[in-house]
Amino acid sequence: MFKSTMAEITPVRLLVYLNEDNNVRMELRKGIPYSLEELIDEVKNACGLEGCIRLQYKDTDFGNIFVNLTSTAVIKDLSILKVIQLDPNSTTVILYPVDLATSSNSSFSVDSDESSVSARTDDTVLLSSPSSDSLRTQQWPQVFQIPCFSYDTECQLQRANAEYMKDQTRLTPSSKMLSDILEKVAESIYAFTPYPEDCHYSDVAEALTRKHPCLREPGSFNMSYGWKHRLKMKMGNYRTQLKAHGTAAELTVNSIKSKTPGDTYPARNVKRPRRAEVNHFPSLPCGETTDSLEQERISLLSEMLKRNNRQTIKEKMAKTFGYCRQEIVHKQPSIEDILTRWPALFRMEEINAEFLRVTAVPLETKFLAQLDKHSTKLLEVIRSKGGRVKEQTTNTLKALDETIDITIRRECTLKSLMIYLGEPVHHLIKEYQDLQENEADVLEQETMAIFVPGKEDSFHSPKDIKIVIDGTPVLNEVPSVATAVAMLFGLTYALNLRYPKNLQYTLEFVQKVLMELGGKKMSKKVYRLSSQLYSPE
Repeated sequence: MFKSTMAEITPVRLLVYLNEDNNVRMELRKGIPYSLEELIDEVKNACGLEGCIRLQYKDTDFGNIFVNLTSTAVIKDLSILKVIQLDPNSTTVILYPVDLATSSNSSFSVDSDESSVSARTDDTVLLSSPSSDSLRTQQWPQVFQIPCFSYDTECQLQRANAEYMKDQTRLTPSSKMLSDILEKVAESIYAFTPYPEDCHYSDVAEALTRKHPCLREPGSFNMSYGWKHRLKMKMGNYRTQLKAHGTAAELTVNSIKSKTPGDTYPARNVKRPRRAEVNHFPSLPCGETTDSLEQERISLLSEMLKRNNRQTIKEKMAKTFGYCRQEIVHKQPSIEDILTRWPALFRMEEINAEFLRVTAVPLETKFLAQLDKHSTKLLEVIRSKGGRVKEQTTNTLKALDETIDITIRRECTLKSLMIYLGEPVHHLIKEYQDLQENEADVLEQETMAIFVPGKEDSFHSPKDIKIVIDGTPVLNEVPSVATAVAMLFGLTYALNLRYPKNLQYTLEFVQKVLMELGGKKMSKKVYRLSSQLYSPE
């Protein structure tokens, strides 16, 4: 199945890099395939390759380096691919989209006497942890892949699709087929999120009728509205079934039995993802209990007192992720209590790791890369404004134009962004000369802020930047303002914090435009700016 229909076929040109002296130009006359497997077959046929291969693509977001290709959604005309010839005898761990219908039939095993998994130097290696077996590893896909159904259902759909192409005859599924389709699709949806949003249901329903046109509904505006409604009902029933089994903590936490006496209503205080978290309320690792993980937490406090112990701390934080996350989301402790019980969570490397576990998206690297990517267009938009924005950004943009220091340029870009969005810079970034005399009083007044010591001039990066949340300093010696903004944003996820009202547009822009998390719904102000960033020259 290809992304272009017969009525609008647009050939796609690709350059395939085989080795230093061998490049192949190929053309996909039927458009880009929907599945990665189909694209690999096309490349193998065009280049005369045999055996097992993996494809990489040149990612412009990360300095034009080759990155493992896990979905055809990122491929476009004039993309550059690289072929990696795989050795069938070697073990390689790669992150690919989950297909529940096929994964149950495949197996992956490593000899028990081997203490490590070897991988080629150009592979993307996933660091395993005791809790990673039950965690989701990717965000909602750009193109939802409909799973394979039972053999009988697939045969009937294949025959019906052929008839539909001939004379537009629509299939009316039997109750058995309907049950099979909804069950398999619900499983695939749950692999990404237990609580899909309305836009997710629309994506799935349209993907279903696109793959199987015989299921289209002529009476609805997009040929799939009825399927969208059926999927909503099915997901509700599917969650009820899983909740009854008691194996999914993210569902059982919202049962009436698990709620406090004041919240014993189905729709009150529901703990569900709000900002595209994929592991919002994870289950505990298999074989672990709250008592055993509490002992791990106490052991982690001891490890924090040792020097050069980052790897041990990293492993224990990964192991106790579910326990820590449940405590933060369910009990909602104060920042001071979290700092006392989980001090490792307030290290930069652990904020990055926690954000990756919660969202399946890297924090600092993606934030800085996306900020650099959009900075040119963003500054064009800001410079084009007059009035208040022009007046308040004049000094900041002048400092940006007079320096080549990337950290200063990023800081100036972020400050200009805040002014453009109508949020004063000092609401987030507070510059000071000396806080020693009344430091406690100043900090207590801050809900969420970055404190920057006075700089020698506009051309030098500040030192000892600190982050304060709810009047408590949580992170010191952050290397730059841009990194501090990334860490503060990461902490809102790690600590399950709401955005302050005086920073809601800035943090929404970071989330939905820079980090690309839950970007299908935006406020008017952020949507307008996002549209300008992606508008053609």
